[in-house]
Amino acid sequence: MAELFQKAVAFSTASKIYRFPECDVIRICKLGEKVLREKAEPIEKLTDEIKMLIDDMFEAMIDANGVGLAAPQVGKKLRLFVAVADDDVKRVFINPQIVSTSEEVGDYEEGCLSIPGVYETIRRPVRVTVQALDENAKPFTLEADGLLARIIQHETDHLNGVLFIDRGDPEFAEKTKAQFKQREEKAAKRRAEKELKKKRITAKIAAKEAKKSAFH
Repeated sequence: MAELFQKAVAFSTASKIYRFPECDVIRICKLGEKVLREKAEPIEKLTDEIKMLIDDMFEAMIDANGVGLAAPQVGKKLRLFVAVADDDVKRVFINPQIVSTSEEVGDYEEGCLSIPGVYETIRRPVRVTVQALDENAKPFTLEADGLLARIIQHETDHLNGVLFIDRGDPEFAEKTKAQFKQREEKAAKRRAEKELKKKRITAKIAAKEAKKSAFH
């Protein structure tokens, strides 16, 4: 716990500030986006922006019918995740560390808001002990089992660039990645076509305006 207390002090003294652009709707990143494969960085200071991010993450998670959401899933490389397990308690985990896991393991079907529509049975320890800071930068230790233990492991994986499909059948993982890559390529093509159409319309309007000006 000593390290967590040191981090708690750092929240009040660190000079590094994270700022996020204001937006009405927070977007959940999907499989194939680089940020989901990068290791998140420890949070050094609890700023108003991060408090707002936490609120936005809860809103996005609940709106998407999820039970957990990590900062990298919304494009932020920060060691932070939020969770609401079957006890309906909102929990915030800042700079979490899983310090122990049970020898007993269990199988459970998992999904992910970053890989919508995909589910796979994943084997994980059934109990974990985690140390973290809460939304007020206070250190805590939590022993969890059941759904909460699984959420903690799943979301901590996100902070290390690991997705649940990485812990399942390799063939299934590759197939899923290929499907999402193809889906993104089609979406990118549609976006490019839409942008090209927009540019053509803008060019036509500009040409008409230039023609009008030439007669004056």
